[in-house]
Amino acid sequence: MYRALVRKDASYEGTFYAAVKTTGIFCRPTCTARKPKRENVEFFPHAADALRHGYRPCKVCSPMTAAGEEPGEIRTLLQRITDDPSAKIGDADLRRLQLDPARVRRWFKKHHGITFQSYQRMLRINAAYRKLTDGGSVTDAAFDSGFGSLSGFSGAFRSLVGTAPSAGPGAAVVTMTRFTTPLGPMFAAATEKGLCLLEFTDRRMLETELKMVRKRYNAAILAGTNTVLEHVKREMQEYFEGKRTVFSVPLDRRGTEFQLAVWKQLERIPYGTTVSYQTQAERVKRPTAVRAVANANGNNFISIIVPCHRVIGSDGTLTGYGGGLWRKQWLLDHEKSVSRRKR
Repeated sequence: MYRALVRKDASYEGTFYAAVKTTGIFCRPTCTARKPKRENVEFFPHAADALRHGYRPCKVCSPMTAAGEEPGEIRTLLQRITDDPSAKIGDADLRRLQLDPARVRRWFKKHHGITFQSYQRMLRINAAYRKLTDGGSVTDAAFDSGFGSLSGFSGAFRSLVGTAPSAGPGAAVVTMTRFTTPLGPMFAAATEKGLCLLEFTDRRMLETELKMVRKRYNAAILAGTNTVLEHVKREMQEYFEGKRTVFSVPLDRRGTEFQLAVWKQLERIPYGTTVSYQTQAERVKRPTAVRAVANANGNNFISIIVPCHRVIGSDGTLTGYGGGLWRKQWLLDHEKSVSRRKR
């Protein structure tokens, strides 16, 4: 744990808190503050344990917030542009809101991979797309979503969606949002039909998955929200609070016939239990295709809700989880704990 603290290793987020005896504060593993000597540190599994031992939360890393949670001012800004995507907030506007434009830019680049201005542009295009799919005209979609000219709107729409706005409902869009959890931030992406991706933002091969989503759905991925994404965020919060063991959010999955069969079998694994890859292969009537089943699990882009974390090795070892084995262990422990409480 001390080595993880020194390395600021994000894979240990949620597994321990480091308390510094000489300062009386405690931090998350990724804290950027100067590192103390080993003999001056003790570790706790929960923030509440550190508080009970008299430590104060660090002001640098804010260990009492969810890992990756937006600072209060960023959360307010996100809510503002989500409520009114047509709003154009420039650097001067940010300063009037007492926000540092450079800090806002860095936060969006780190957590969304794009600038704040690009994020706003995606929201405006997404709002315009929804208006077009509802039967609105190109002119109304352009000006209602905050564009000052039809040419500027058409250029931005074509750049992000890949087709002219006149294509209207024929242009496919997958909407993606970010939200925080006790195990770190997640990206959720959905069509109007259902959820098609739910992954931790630091998941290995995430960029490859996003490219495959674009290909599978022949769609652009734009920042924003819709009823499916609001549904999944609500249910995920309930899951982490131990209040939900079954999900009802609609899914929009696309894959081969074999992959769809494997993913459907994953959904049948009861909450709080595990099965082996061999058992899963037998249940899809392919008992010799253990490796193929494991590969299909790896191509499941909807984590937790389609619970590939409940599949383990025949010898009981944890293997093959893109979000990190530490998260897989946490999820299994969480579900077992909730199951025991409900008995």
